[in-house]
Amino acid sequence: MSKHAFLSNEWIEQVTVLQTEYRDQMPPPAVKMKMNQLITGVPFGDGEVQMHIDSSSGAASIGLGHLEGADVTVTTDYATAKQLFVDNNQQVAMQAFMQGKIKAQGDMAKLMVPPPPKNDAQKEFEAKIQDFTE
Repeated sequence: MSKHAFLSNEWIEQVTVLQTEYRDQMPPPAVKMKMNQLITGVPFGDGEVQMHIDSSSGAASIGLGHLEGADVTVTTDYATAKQLFVDNNQQVAMQAFMQGKIKAQGDMAKLMVPPPPKNDAQKEFEAKIQDFTE
């Protein structure tokens, strides 16, 4: 499997394929919400990526662009986003938030709900993302 830069179009396409493959095997999200994200300092394109995570249907999915009616919007830098999405380093989230590297607007209560325990399928899904991310 070839490697792709985090948040590149090719990376998003690979994640989309995995989401479809694992959709029925993942634990349900802790909270149903629509979250827009603005990632800054991206080392390609115009330096920013707008994306979203939507768990309002009961299964989480990510995609490019922002959703209308989002519950929360999060802005962070590329390095922090990669640590959260690819490395799954949740300790980074609190540190980055306290340092102002993560800014959030909207329903903070939904954002602060801890994720459910990971099952084997989710661990495998995350490992595959790590494998194809540069």
